[in-house]
Amino acid sequence: MLVSSLLFFLAIAIILGGAAVFTNGVEWLGRRLGLSDGAIGSILAGIATALPETLIPVIAIFLGTDEAATQVGVGAILGAPMMLSTLMIPLLAGFLLVLARMHSRSGKFDLDYGDVRLDLGFFLLSYIVALVVALVPLPPIRYPAAAGLILIYLWYVKIHLGRGKVNEMELAPLFFSRGRAQPATAVIVIQALAGLALMIAGAHIFVDVVKDTAVGLGISPLVLSLLIAPVATELPEAMNSFFWIYGKKDTLAVGNITGAMVFQGTFPVAIGLVGTDWQLDTGSLISLTLPLLAVSLFFVLTEIKGRWKPSVLILPVFLYAGYMLYLVSR
Repeated sequence: MLVSSLLFFLAIAIILGGAAVFTNGVEWLGRRLGLSDGAIGSILAGIATALPETLIPVIAIFLGTDEAATQVGVGAILGAPMMLSTLMIPLLAGFLLVLARMHSRSGKFDLDYGDVRLDLGFFLLSYIVALVVALVPLPPIRYPAAAGLILIYLWYVKIHLGRGKVNEMELAPLFFSRGRAQPATAVIVIQALAGLALMIAGAHIFVDVVKDTAVGLGISPLVLSLLIAPVATELPEAMNSFFWIYGKKDTLAVGNITGAMVFQGTFPVAIGLVGTDWQLDTGSLISLTLPLLAVSLFFVLTEIKGRWKPSVLILPVFLYAGYMLYLVSR
């Protein structure tokens, strides 16, 4: 028990350290590439921090040898968007309110709502496709839908790269090159990759510790992948976004999560459509529907109010809590 506790805190420390190194590096990389804040958060950071949880379904579905492995893969595919939309965004909103109460910053999000609208719209489009195919999971529908999801993401990237103001924010010195005002591109890339590697390593330690505990409690593979794995694999996105919110870089913070959601709603789902029969049980269908409800709320706030209200963004956490109770009761 003592060893598990020590490993747990070690994993958190590694993830936090990796997040600090990664966010600093990816900000410099975006500056060097001439990208907008929206593109840095939604594409560079979004894809990079989504890689750990993307590897889980690839390995489980294509290299797994039994039905349990397939269940883990499907659970990982569905668990990531649910975690991001119903837990991470509410936590981010709650963290913003805490900082405002501490007088560390304003209690309002300072966002490029055009980028937010773009991310949410593309996620809704891709996840509606996933839901429709789950209701009619025939091969003639699954395979074209998988190809369509890949094209949707490429279209999304093309739009993001072609819009937005180039990043002009003041940056902290690059950790790996503090003595230079303009660090070498190679050093920037090395630092970003080092931070990503630390986050992935910490997440794996976290998963192993929690998984061993869950297995000892007799939790099923599907529940494990829906309930446990996403908590660890989404920690990189969460830590990055918390750092950016604290640094008043809201577009980066939110784009990191919403961009990861678009990626998670396209590439991993396409893997599931090709590698499984995509015949989802009731619990899996619920986990697919809840992100659509949460993101629809975010989208309506963006369209009607023109801004995000943190106190409203917290509400989807009740969807997450209710679903966790449902899984445990099963």
